[in-house]
Amino acid sequence: MLATGLLFLSSGLFLGWSLGANDAANVFGSAVASRMLRFSTAALLCSVFVVLGAVTSGAGASAGLGQLGAVNAIAGSFTTALAAALTVTWMTRAGLPVSSTQAVVGAIVGWNWFSGSATDTSQLSRIVATWVICPLLAALVAAGLYRLGTALLRCTKPHLLRLDASLRLGLILAGVLGSYSLGANNIGNVMGVFVPAAPFTELSVAGFSVSGTQQLFLLGGLAIAVGVYTDSQRVMFTVGGDLMALSPFAALVVVLANALVLLVFASQPLSEWVVSLGLPPIPLIPVSSSQASIGAVVGIGLLQGRRGLRQIRWGVLARIASGWVTTPLLAALLGFVLLFVVQNVFDQQVVQPPG
Repeated sequence: MLATGLLFLSSGLFLGWSLGANDAANVFGSAVASRMLRFSTAALLCSVFVVLGAVTSGAGASAGLGQLGAVNAIAGSFTTALAAALTVTWMTRAGLPVSSTQAVVGAIVGWNWFSGSATDTSQLSRIVATWVICPLLAALVAAGLYRLGTALLRCTKPHLLRLDASLRLGLILAGVLGSYSLGANNIGNVMGVFVPAAPFTELSVAGFSVSGTQQLFLLGGLAIAVGVYTDSQRVMFTVGGDLMALSPFAALVVVLANALVLLVFASQPLSEWVVSLGLPPIPLIPVSSSQASIGAVVGIGLLQGRRGLRQIRWGVLARIASGWVTTPLLAALLGFVLLFVVQNVFDQQVVQPPG
């Protein structure tokens, strides 16, 4: 039973690899493209901290995604994750920093469609709303940080060598925070569909209890790390250089804005604190680190006025946006077709009957 479960998890690991190959660009792409960090250094730091974020803080966003639809059979989880992974991989090969969140949401809707399960439209609306809010929030955060930082630089007027060393350190620290945030927020994309049908039981290791969900998240985090190392360089340069030429300081702002936005949508304590103030809770769902990074880059461009607007490569932005539109549609259609094939050709139960 466990061996079968591990076999079915292979598509989730494939999705994790795809996410690492695509989304590592959003935390270290700007630094690598601006030549402030070597790719090997960025890949190592990203891999370590994305695993830590997934295992320690991945539960909140994963639960939010699960409200959209609970894939209740392990073969269905396998097929849903496979549809999302194939979609993200195809977009990655095209050099587009797409949203793995959108791919997973589309694939879950495809499963709901195939199984006859109702899609929670209110939760779907909240998720879709974040696809608009996320880049806008990142743009605002990036613009604020950029203005604050440039004012600080004008006041302090640091020596060029000191400034270079400070920016390099800042990019490392912001990338570490961004990697942790990526693991915490986006592990729900990788393993969220497997949680209802998880093949693991709780383990006790050196006096510590490790739940089945944490074991899933650990495997998913490791798969993301492999994707970072093996296939993330191309997209790093799309995010970091093709959309808009970034100075090292602007690269730091983009990474930091991306990290903060992802943390906002993954932090249970922050959401609880907002509720304690009498405000609506922050939706704890995976958001697109790609959208956050692109929003941050555009926010900096808009802040610079006419000069910044001329620097933004609008054709590249339109190509990226087209990927965001087609990703959930493609994943939903592909998910439906694959579920039909797995159930009718391979005779696997992709939907658990009620009761």
